[in-house]
Amino acid sequence: MRLLGRQLLLLKLLGALGSRATMSDFQKLLFLWCQDEQVASPPYDFIPYRFGAFSFTSYADRRKLIERGFLVDDEQSWSLSDEGRRVAGVGSDGGTNSFVKRYRSLRGDKLVAETYRRFPYYAIRSEIAERVLVGEQAALERIAAARRPGAASPLATIGYEGHTLERFLNTLLCGGVTLLCDVRRNALSRKYGFSKGTLSRGCDGVGIRYEHLPQLGIASAQRQELSSQADYDILFAEYRTSWLPTQGETIETAAEWIRGGERVALMCYEHLPGQCHRHCVAEALGAKLRGSVSTTHL
Repeated sequence: MRLLGRQLLLLKLLGALGSRATMSDFQKLLFLWCQDEQVASPPYDFIPYRFGAFSFTSYADRRKLIERGFLVDDEQSWSLSDEGRRVAGVGSDGGTNSFVKRYRSLRGDKLVAETYRRFPYYAIRSEIAERVLVGEQAALERIAAARRPGAASPLATIGYEGHTLERFLNTLLCGGVTLLCDVRRNALSRKYGFSKGTLSRGCDGVGIRYEHLPQLGIASAQRQELSSQADYDILFAEYRTSWLPTQGETIETAAEWIRGGERVALMCYEHLPGQCHRHCVAEALGAKLRGSVSTTHL
């Protein structure tokens, strides 16, 4: 089984660092690599986490590399195994070597502070910003400003098609969402990050509440033969007239979240809301709330 390009990058970058790096240092250096203007297609996206920029996907890849024997199973660091060192050394990679040289003087808190100064958004949930940026009031103010999203609608819809987990969570944060309501019948996905357990943990990590209302989903068997917008429209007309009217209690649950001050995003898979039943749920919620809310499609 071949390595993905991004997984090979992890090994190459770690090799340039001398085969071992602390958890924090490696994550922050990987983040800076992905923000570098010379990197045309960054292999990882990041979210603002407890200690700054963090990639769930990189840690999923780390687990796979440990299973395959390229990394050592070490809870304190990223460490190459003998096989990992062999693979990291195959072929020249001046890019990672020159990148590591640029940041050779930054490790620990100094490295974290550098990421906070340059990319304040990724420090908005940091538990250590005031410590690593002590006396740097301007930098702390930029972080505070990044915490304030624009005016947010109390109701939004979003599909995860085309998103990584990190990009999806960032879209929710920038949209001011406080509660993600999963309206899939079965909250499972072959795409990393979007099955219920992983998605719920990801939401929790950025301060967003996750709720699943499977009663509002459409059985997958009903979606198998959809080939045109007309097919979708027929399905959704049936859903509106035959199923949604039986779900008054569930719709009321979601309405109560909004009345209680939550900014709710209804989620499913499809990117286009017109090809997903979530727009029907949004209409039903608007009616329940007597048109007092507008809907944003993220």
